[in-house]
Amino acid sequence: MPKITKRSVDAAAPADKEFFLWDDELKGFGLRVYPSGRKMYLAQFRAGGRLRRVNIGLHGALTPELARTEAMKHLSDVRLGGDPATDRDKRKASPTMKEFGQRFLKEHVAVHCKPSTYGEYKRSVELFINPKLGSPRIIDVTRADVVNLHQSMKTTPYQANRTLGVLSIMFTVAHTWGVRTDGVNPCWKVKRYKEVKRERYLTPDELARLGRVLRESDSEPEAANCIRLLLLTGCRLGEIQTLKWEYIDFDAGVLRLPDSKTGAKIVPIGKAAIDVLKDIPKLKDNPYVITGRVEGQYLTDIQKPWRRLRKRAGLSGLRIHDLRHSFASDALQLGQDLTMIGRLLGHTQVQTTARYAHLKTDPIRTAADKVSEMIAISLSKPVEATVSETAEDNAA
Repeated sequence: MPKITKRSVDAAAPADKEFFLWDDELKGFGLRVYPSGRKMYLAQFRAGGRLRRVNIGLHGALTPELARTEAMKHLSDVRLGGDPATDRDKRKASPTMKEFGQRFLKEHVAVHCKPSTYGEYKRSVELFINPKLGSPRIIDVTRADVVNLHQSMKTTPYQANRTLGVLSIMFTVAHTWGVRTDGVNPCWKVKRYKEVKRERYLTPDELARLGRVLRESDSEPEAANCIRLLLLTGCRLGEIQTLKWEYIDFDAGVLRLPDSKTGAKIVPIGKAAIDVLKDIPKLKDNPYVITGRVEGQYLTDIQKPWRRLRKRAGLSGLRIHDLRHSFASDALQLGQDLTMIGRLLGHTQVQTTARYAHLKTDPIRTAADKVSEMIAISLSKPVEATVSETAEDNAA
């Protein structure tokens, strides 16, 4: 077994069958010569009781010296308990991010999430993740790759943060499925952009203007009824859009929703909301309260008529979700506590309702006035001389 050098490699003429040349200095370093004349450097070793080989590179692309250095690295890993061949096989079997994204959507999101969530995740995967990270294998994606993707979306910070969240869940699922086994989520500690929470609440004057527009909206009665119910119940848009007559318990004054963002829930509703519901005509063969143009279906597009309605009311920029915020704001101003507001809105966590706490300023201001007035009165009272002070005065 000669030492593998450029001269010995060049002198190795191809034969009818492939054969090997093994280096006499570095055990396990060899050259495979194919009948076609192609020559491949390799490292051979035993791992787990099996004889394994790892290709290092073609002669010509690599010199014997560089190939020897790479072989030394592989053989050193074996002596330390590693298995380069198994690592190679795992790399070959690892899907690309695009391939894993398709499986993630089909086998995880579609099974465990709501259809609306599936749509949001699918949008993030196809529009933002695949164009930047679709080609690399999932085991090769690093935190630097994730940071570069996140920074490329800095002009849309909200979407950047949502995409980062989807990525993080993808890597968590990859570890659960054994697709990635290094225990590292590349999204960890990637700093999210600050998001400015929009807080928009209708004033009494704005409510009056919107009410007038809703009363005059003869051409869009379904959309108008939807907006009325959103204002009067504090429900989410999807909950009213997909509301069926069978969910309404008029006697108990509640909506029994079998599904929502937080699961099945009961929504208490007031008399004003019940009156609106009773005024809405039921259509034959349509189970929905807010009916659409397609027979038997609900009104799917509220945004377009809402933009027309808010424009006529002079409420440019007001979002449909702001109606839910206004419901909470009005409840607070009427003296309802956060626990009660949370129940009305269907919140599962107190922290979610706590975001409205700062709106309840009038009672707090009243309390501050009373406390400060009491302290001010005490400060202005004349002080009577104490016994010790009187004794000192007499001695003087």
